[in-house]
Amino acid sequence: MAPYASDDSTTAGEVDEQRSGRRKAARYIVPVTVVGVAAATIGLVPALADSGDPDLPKISAQQLIEKIAKSDVQQLSGTVKISTDLGLPNLGGLESGLLSGAAGQGGDGSSADPTAKLTELASGTHTLRVAVDGPDRQKLSLLENAAEYSVIHNGTDVWGYDSKSNEVYHGTSADSPERGKDQQPPATPKDFAEEALKAVDDTTSVTVDGTAQVAGRDAYKLVVQPKQSGSTVGAITVAVDAKTGMPLKFTLTPASGGAAVVDVGFTKVDFARPAASTFDFTPPKGAKVTEEKDAPKGASKGFGEEFGKGGAKDHAPEAGQDAGKGPDGMKTIGEGWNAIATFDTGGEGVPSGKAGGEFGGFLDSLGDKVHGEFGSGTVFSTRLVNALVTDDGKVYAGLVTKDALVKAADAAK
Repeated sequence: MAPYASDDSTTAGEVDEQRSGRRKAARYIVPVTVVGVAAATIGLVPALADSGDPDLPKISAQQLIEKIAKSDVQQLSGTVKISTDLGLPNLGGLESGLLSGAAGQGGDGSSADPTAKLTELASGTHTLRVAVDGPDRQKLSLLENAAEYSVIHNGTDVWGYDSKSNEVYHGTSADSPERGKDQQPPATPKDFAEEALKAVDDTTSVTVDGTAQVAGRDAYKLVVQPKQSGSTVGAITVAVDAKTGMPLKFTLTPASGGAAVVDVGFTKVDFARPAASTFDFTPPKGAKVTEEKDAPKGASKGFGEEFGKGGAKDHAPEAGQDAGKGPDGMKTIGEGWNAIATFDTGGEGVPSGKAGGEFGGFLDSLGDKVHGEFGSGTVFSTRLVNALVTDDGKVYAGLVTKDALVKAADAAK
């Protein structure tokens, strides 16, 4: 039976207590899922294609990076498959609730709000249809069972439409031409590759590892790997279109081995200009429309601001710098792939064992108790992100091993 599942003998009081337990669990698991979503946004990647490797001219890693940087594909349409396996605990729907919460959706806003809906890409396997016509027109459709969710950016309008609930969310994009491209949600390999390449520095190894065919197109394989030990990232592989320089596939594999943490790649792609009607949208009759200005506090300001390329990664603090946001000021310690975000919750850590009652035992089953010079705490893990919550309420999280978190907490003591 799933945790907290009820049966005919469950009393109303017990049900309320169980629901309360879920809310409390969410409170303590959020540090892991928040960073998990961020990690997915920064490093989504897919297993590279399947068919025969094409014979292409030799190219260096630097030349291939420059080819990506010079790529200027303005029009395309196609189908993208995204598979994400962060290894979050299965808590009977709690995971999806946490992901929505991490993105700022309070639960009382529109189901068509892109901030809440697009966080679903951080878990499971999804098929997307994408269309782009320059910086002012993009459309992304998330295909679901007998339903479809679409985000349409057309000029200054941004629409979100959930066919399942027949709800519409309407916002506006930035009107600065320089920020036009920021309105695209990070849902294609190009978006993720650009973010990953920002991490390339002296702590990174970059090589070209042969060729591949992706969505029927010839591509080079660019491999990005940490030089440092202690990172949970194994390798990032980007399949780069040999003709246009546009990334076609992006794969992140963990240092622990096994399947990719995230797989993002085109299964079909066409570089012809999409029909202008692709980006037209009128709310269907009877649909509930939520305007950006009417949205609950904390809801999306439009997917360009929440999901654009000027997002959290671009504004992350340097090592040791105060982020200026978050509980008691989030800081980053360490550098490169071993960077760790830390902040103080102002709380008393995670209740555990007998002191936490049945709830404490439940949390013990999700995390591992650790001890060090800092005292003691609980480490919550995914396949990519680890987060240490100390008993005095401090949080350390990053794409690093459990031991690296303990060392960081010891050093900060």
